[in-house]
Amino acid sequence: MIEPLFIVPFVVVACFILEPVILGVLYSLGVFAVVNENEARVYVLFGTVIGVVREPGLHFLWLELGASAVIVNIFGQCHIRDTRLDQEYIRSNPVNSEEGAPMGIGVWYEMYITDPVAHVFRNLDPRGSLRANVSSATVRCLSNMKLANMLDNRHAMSLTVREEVSPLSNEWGYGLGSVYIRKVHFRDVGMVKQIEEKVVNRLRQVTSAIRQDGANTVNIISSTAEKDAATEFARAAAIRSQIVGAELQRVAADKEVAETLFEILEARQILSADVDIVVLPTRSRADLLTQFSADVRDPLK
Repeated sequence: MIEPLFIVPFVVVACFILEPVILGVLYSLGVFAVVNENEARVYVLFGTVIGVVREPGLHFLWLELGASAVIVNIFGQCHIRDTRLDQEYIRSNPVNSEEGAPMGIGVWYEMYITDPVAHVFRNLDPRGSLRANVSSATVRCLSNMKLANMLDNRHAMSLTVREEVSPLSNEWGYGLGSVYIRKVHFRDVGMVKQIEEKVVNRLRQVTSAIRQDGANTVNIISSTAEKDAATEFARAAAIRSQIVGAELQRVAADKEVAETLFEILEARQILSADVDIVVLPTRSRADLLTQFSADVRDPLK
């Protein structure tokens, strides 16, 4: 009798070996299939589509496809398609504006598979055909537009391209998502340089005009201020005599105040003059005057 301890390793090894073999046989016979998220499977047998499985999870093909599931993996084909949202960017599609400017337009668009059967059989290269269709629709629909509209109205341009491409893409099993014109640029290098020079010159003109306008405004403000100041100074000079005369008249009403004021003004005038001042004593003033008179009468004495 074999011991249980020797049976366990054989059972474990047999499970690791037999499990993949059994699952492979069941898969080959079409008993089950595991579908991942955002995945679609198209089963074809002898050139005929016998079923499409799109729901993720474990599927028993004998129940969904019938008796054909037994030989579909052996004599038929299983086309697996990724239904996730995809995107692509086409750079610099050559387009001419209405004015004749050579422009380049970059188109970004989204796509996803809506009909796996059409994606398998309607077109040999649906992704490349969709790319070519988007590029040709961009050139066909956006040519001969005005340059200003081409640079500004990107939303309307995107809608135009999407409406042009969507019907044909649906026939190939593709659903077209968002379409967006991401970049509009000039393809001629010489034209780009000329535009840059014009922009620089225009900026210089605007800058000089702003500076001149500022200088003119400052001059107007300064001249206005000078005019107002001159007017006020002239008015002050005109009423100065009246104010001074009125004050002198009021001072002259009091004799003592008037004499004192004029003595102060006279002393201030003398002090402010750059001359020598001779001070004579009060007591000998008469004697000095007599001597001066005598000297004048007899200058030889």
